[in-house]
Amino acid sequence: MTRRLAGTGFWILLALLVIANAIVMWHSLTVLRFWEDEAFNLTVPRNLLAGLGYTSDGTLSGSHLTPFDPRISTGPTVLLPVAGVLALGADPVIGARLVPLAYWVLLLVGLAVLGRRLAGRWGALVAVALPLAFNTAEGVSPIQGPADLLGEIAAAALVVWAMIVLPRRAWLAGLLLGLAVQAKLIALLALPAFAVALFLLAPRGRFGPSLLATLRRSIVPLVMVAVPTLLMELAALVTLGFSGYEVHARLMKEFVLSGGQKGAPTTIGEKLQTLAGSWFLPWWLVSVAAVLAVVVIVLAARRGRGADPEHAAEASARSDSADADPTAVRDAASAPTAAALDTAALDTAGGDRGPVRGADPRDAASASAPAGLGTDTEGGDRGPVRGADPRDAASASAPAGLGTD
Repeated sequence: MTRRLAGTGFWILLALLVIANAIVMWHSLTVLRFWEDEAFNLTVPRNLLAGLGYTSDGTLSGSHLTPFDPRISTGPTVLLPVAGVLALGADPVIGARLVPLAYWVLLLVGLAVLGRRLAGRWGALVAVALPLAFNTAEGVSPIQGPADLLGEIAAAALVVWAMIVLPRRAWLAGLLLGLAVQAKLIALLALPAFAVALFLLAPRGRFGPSLLATLRRSIVPLVMVAVPTLLMELAALVTLGFSGYEVHARLMKEFVLSGGQKGAPTTIGEKLQTLAGSWFLPWWLVSVAAVLAVVVIVLAARRGRGADPEHAAEASARSDSADADPTAVRDAASAPTAAALDTAALDTAGGDRGPVRGADPRDAASASAPAGLGTDTEGGDRGPVRGADPRDAASASAPAGLGTD
């Protein structure tokens, strides 16, 4: 009964969340005014379609056409797709706003994937609700809604998807992070977290070898992070020439270091205060939620580490080499062994399903013996798995004992 009520409650909350997002997206697309930052960004795709290159109208630089204007902080990851939409004949405002709106949907889907990985479907629900709880309308440079022609939402979506694909395709994660930087330069702040994630995903061991493994693993992803920016800067160099590019690089450096804003820099305390107050929630509730989120992430990371099928296979290999005679292992059929290891990996990937039970060692049916290799991989360090004595005359039952509980 309780499970049924929880299931019903989940679907009701999910439906409300979908409706709330639909209302916010429609209001942002059709009701909110097209304000000056959006209009300034829109000059780039319009000039590009007019054959003037990647150029702003120079509103902030003397009101003359400015190729690769450093003051256009929304980058080509957003503006080039906008040019593609406008090339199809779409209304300039509605067509331009459809691109960031698509990135908003991509962000929500990515948060759902991360939330589900960390804490199941309820974690996915909470993660998808987070963007609606964040207040972006305050401050010097506000974001009115998810359809604003700005780069922040696109950068956030690409960073989230970089984290999703990082464990299996580090090079693609690097490319996504590089595209996020070219959506909004503030995405550079995610680079330290990306480096830490690469280190945590490296094989465990002594610090020195782990560090070397991390460095080797990081080469390709970090190169891919730089690729979009290198291509953009190469295009600027070809367009502007060496003297023009020198001015462009100096202005870009000043813009990045100042954040495009004039005034005294804020302190760390002021930044934290602003962050805590940037929610449609009380600051103390935000603080509690942040602590709980850290706890959930740490627990999920430890659980995922213990359930990693690669580490389970490594442990099995070590126990085989330590406890079993090589001739006895060689006599065992290799194909059933591989099948059993595949079974263990599939069971681990399937979630919390409990231990895989092997056949009774006393069973004379040797066909069921390989199933014993798929022992529980979620149990952590359980000590070496003892194989049967290779001198035992009953060699048919030896494989069954390799993976008993």
